[in-house]
Amino acid sequence: MSERYDRLGWANKCFDALNALFLLALMLTMIIPFLNVIALAFSSGVASMQPDIILFPKSFSLEGFRTVWENLDLWRPFLNSAIVTVAGTALHVLLSCLAGYVLIHPELPGKRIMVTFILITMMVPQEAVMIPLYIVNKDLHLINTLSVLVLSGLVSGFSILLMRNFFLGVPYEMAESAKIDGAGEFRIFLTMYMRLATAGLATVTLFEFVGRWNAFTAAVMFINDSMKYTLQLALKSMIVDTGAVSSNYLITTNVRMAGIIISILPLLAVYPFVQKYFMKGILLGASKE
Repeated sequence: MSERYDRLGWANKCFDALNALFLLALMLTMIIPFLNVIALAFSSGVASMQPDIILFPKSFSLEGFRTVWENLDLWRPFLNSAIVTVAGTALHVLLSCLAGYVLIHPELPGKRIMVTFILITMMVPQEAVMIPLYIVNKDLHLINTLSVLVLSGLVSGFSILLMRNFFLGVPYEMAESAKIDGAGEFRIFLTMYMRLATAGLATVTLFEFVGRWNAFTAAVMFINDSMKYTLQLALKSMIVDTGAVSSNYLITTNVRMAGIIISILPLLAVYPFVQKYFMKGILLGASKE
């Protein structure tokens, strides 16, 4: 390490030091608020109401978690979010894989036009289609149902093209050999391409799972019935307009922070299992044509 620094000039050393300080400051802006949320969630109600930034719980207590889960019925929004996220992610990954597999066939007519059309859809901001989406879902009588949240964003150009890039990495000659041996398209897709694109599947699954679990705009736009609230809507009601959640309980700061901790637990549980595929998937998906 010292030999390396000897070869570098003072300018490079200063740049490294400033870069390290900048990254440290950036890291602290994310870690300190998160530690504060954890400390407040595990503090008692009275201690959490004090206007201090704390990094360790004051008067350790689990009453915040008990209140938010039992008295405020957070389990129902949690269950709604779980249904929407699992069903929506599974369908999204399946459709993206099927569309990506179709696009790798060399004899597919109009393939370049299809890819161009998919790229164009990625340039349209979601805000530009919110009103048409609401009208279509209203005409289909999907407003105030969980189905509208599952169907919302069911396909995306990004996921389709990402899976297409992964499938392009599989030699097409292998598929042709399998066809000669009598394998059908679905069997080739399922047993060959899906197995060889594990990193791509993990990448798309993680992106979609996190996006759907944290989805807020679609839930606000399509859901008005409190029984169909997702976790993000329930947290918004609990943190911003507490009167809409409960008129019988004083919603203290530890209760709000406990709700936030509960909302991120599924993401913390899923991420370690797909982390090793995630970075590999991003790099491989970006490097192919």
